[in-house]
Amino acid sequence: MSRSALVVALLRASILGFALLAAPALQPGQAFAQQRPLPRVIVLATGGTIAGQATSTSAIGYASGKVTGAALVAAVPGMDRLATISAEQISSVGSQDMNDKIWFDLAHRIGDILAKNEADGVVITHGTDTMEETAFFLDNVLPGDKPVVLVGSMRPSTAVSADGPANLYEAVEVAASPQARGRGVLVVLNDTIHGARGVQKTNTTSVQTFLSPNGGPAGYVDPASVRFVTQPGTATRHVYALPTAPPLPRVDIVYAHANMDAAQIDDAVKGGAKGIVLAGVGDGNGSQAAIDALATAAKQGVLVVRASRVGSGFVNRNVEVDDDKLGFVAALDLNPQKARVLSQLLIANGVTDPKQAQDAFAATW
Repeated sequence: MSRSALVVALLRASILGFALLAAPALQPGQAFAQQRPLPRVIVLATGGTIAGQATSTSAIGYASGKVTGAALVAAVPGMDRLATISAEQISSVGSQDMNDKIWFDLAHRIGDILAKNEADGVVITHGTDTMEETAFFLDNVLPGDKPVVLVGSMRPSTAVSADGPANLYEAVEVAASPQARGRGVLVVLNDTIHGARGVQKTNTTSVQTFLSPNGGPAGYVDPASVRFVTQPGTATRHVYALPTAPPLPRVDIVYAHANMDAAQIDDAVKGGAKGIVLAGVGDGNGSQAAIDALATAAKQGVLVVRASRVGSGFVNRNVEVDDDKLGFVAALDLNPQKARVLSQLLIANGVTDPKQAQDAFAATW
């Protein structure tokens, strides 16, 4: 290199050095954020308390589903830094009125979103009363590993201490997180992440109503981080096909109690139930009259599942009741309402043999 060329090279290096010193320092994560676009999250609104407005008739009363999904998203500051968000309205009902049609609409729309790569994650705003059933239904019919997160609130949007905005923020945070992939459908409320199979509503009014009694939560979330305490499932999930149109096959839940007779069971069979779930006492048991009526129903081709009204624990097979002899299915860790959902999907897919059904109930992540 000639002396003049060397001088020019040194001069250029000096100019570059001054430019770097003069440039503003990048904040932690800023360079990474500039290199990657924000995740895309679609919010599907169904109504519920999170979209509720207080009424003038009661100090604690409210009307569910009055606020649109778009309005809910717009009301939460800072979510635009988590993801690129769009909102769609699927329904506007309290979750006590959740039904097969809305379930099918959700499943079909989410299926399209995933198949067409319209988003990296989906959030569903939903009432808390039947949220666990919707989550479990979707967990059994949706393919793929992208996050699908249900969220709601225990207080309406107009309450002084509304919990909906923080819950929605954290649900979007989870749906946008790569850590949430491959974990099935999740439920997020009150800084806690639950899996669809284990989560249950356990309190009428507390913001800490959702628990996973038999396995614990899947993780925790706050505005700064998403932390899972369980590993993603390694087993291949069975995805059940939906009928061409709703409704799902009829499955009734009968509630066991002292001095129980066979009336509920006989009425369910006469009413056309294709399956019956016993919300049994203790380990899924019932009176002798009830067990005899269920055995008769099973012989007639009705899928009979023993669950428990207790709220936690497993209903074990062939304990107290001879399931092998009577043709019953033990719900294991599934509560009555989830046992009903799985029974509906099994019957819709032609699975009515008790042994095959028991294998399906035993399948876990």
